Amino acid sequence: MNAAPADQIRLLEVQALDVRLTQLAHKRKNLPEHAEISALEADLTQQRDLLVAAQTEESDTSREQTKAEQDVDQVRQRAARDQKRLDSGAVTSPKDLESLQRELTSLAKRQGDLEDVVLEVMERRESAQERVAELTGRADSLQAKVDDAVARRDAAFAGIDAEAATATKERELTAADIPAALLGLYDKIRVKEGGIGAARLYQRRCEGCRLELNITEINDVRAAAADTVVRCENCHRILVRTPDSGL
Repeated sequence: MNAAPADQIRLLEVQALDVRLTQLAHKRKNLPEHAEISALEADLTQQRDLLVAAQTEESDTSREQTKAEQDVDQVRQRAARDQKRLDSGAVTSPKDLESLQRELTSLAKRQGDLEDVVLEVMERRESAQERVAELTGRADSLQAKVDDAVARRDAAFAGIDAEAATATKERELTAADIPAALLGLYDKIRVKEGGIGAARLYQRRCEGCRLELNITEINDVRAAAADTVVRCENCHRILVRTPDSGL
């Protein structure tokens, strides 16, 4: 393939822009904020799971407390009715009086036991409420950190994307002046050779594979016409000659 030396030099400009675009894509993909956000979100998920468990416990103990208080109230009402009967004098039979008094004593003990249950449930509910408050604070703090990291990541995205857009436009303009056949060959090699399709020959060394050409290869390149598109014998990339090639 033949191409004007100026067009071959332009390939180096396109190559530099392609390298820059690859670097920007790598930078975008590997921003430190990615790992930071992932770690924070994992912690946040864990805290929210714990918070849900604590809220469930608080809800369960709330219902348990309500039920226990209702049980106490029922016993209290029953005792109040019995006491009212006892105080009214309507019960005159000694046997009935004795039975009523035993029931009042039993109800009093039952009420005391149930009130102890209420206190125990209240303590567990207060503990659950404190746990909910603590975990809510932790989750809110982690969410704030996630939001901050996301904002920093998005700001970095904006800067990288703006730079990539500029480089992409510059590549389009530069590539537009290169013959399609030469550009097509370059793109084919670039895909095959890890992103590098054209390399400068500098001081008899290919800057693509970093290997120095042997004397036979140097003589072949030296003998090639200026518009001949030469390839590196080692890495097969387009080898662009410049005044610094050392020929």
